[in-house]
Amino acid sequence: MPLTLSSERAKHKSGIKLGRVLVVEDEGLISETIALALTEEGYEVVTAADGRAALDLIHQLKEAESNGNGGMGLSLSQVCARSLDLIILDLMLPYINGLDLCRLIRREGISVPILMLSAKGSETDRVVGLEVGADDYLTKPFGIRELIARCRALLRRHHQFQVQPERPSIKYQDIALYPQECRITVRGEAVNFSPKEFKILELFMSYPRRVWSREQLLERIWGPDFIGDSKTVDVHIRWLREKLEVDPSSPTYLVTVRGFGYRFG
Repeated sequence: MPLTLSSERAKHKSGIKLGRVLVVEDEGLISETIALALTEEGYEVVTAADGRAALDLIHQLKEAESNGNGGMGLSLSQVCARSLDLIILDLMLPYINGLDLCRLIRREGISVPILMLSAKGSETDRVVGLEVGADDYLTKPFGIRELIARCRALLRRHHQFQVQPERPSIKYQDIALYPQECRITVRGEAVNFSPKEFKILELFMSYPRRVWSREQLLERIWGPDFIGDSKTVDVHIRWLREKLEVDPSSPTYLVTVRGFGYRFG
């Protein structure tokens, strides 16, 4: 299960650390090309050649943080959030394929942005990739400049989410959202939400009864430089309904306004 891990984070020419990227790709030439391009851009690159090796690496990061007292008392998801800034994940991998690995990562509560790579470019394949937790999907063969642009966009949106100004808690009926704690309770029970789900719900709860179109949600949550399908909004709305609604097939919180979009309440 080959993997590589450099000892310190890469720095941009300006000296600013741009972050650590995990590349999970079993084709050596593709992995090396991506790693070289990202390194030249100023990122530290960690590589794994299969799904099992990637999971081992995540646990290595947890152990390394703990041994250095940097991860004592932290969950695996918290450690990974500190140790990794982006994951580039191939779909077809030995041992554990990309879809299953993505599911496992999200099941652990790890919210690091994931860019999925695949030779399968149909709409169904893209939707499945987004449904299991990927933030973006890039079809092979791809241009390395487009890959870099997508990585920058994902990291920019993720960092913008992390540095939001302080806001009080937001409550609506039996849903409570705590922005500073990145925590949501539904009917008194804590529920895990991905960063995108959290941002969408915060936007909806901040403007109850307002109707948002897919395009407006993409602009506000994904950003104006988002490259992808607007159907990703529908996917995230479905995930939110599964976590919020008593009966997701008959929603009372996130309501579809036919011909216009979605509203909350």
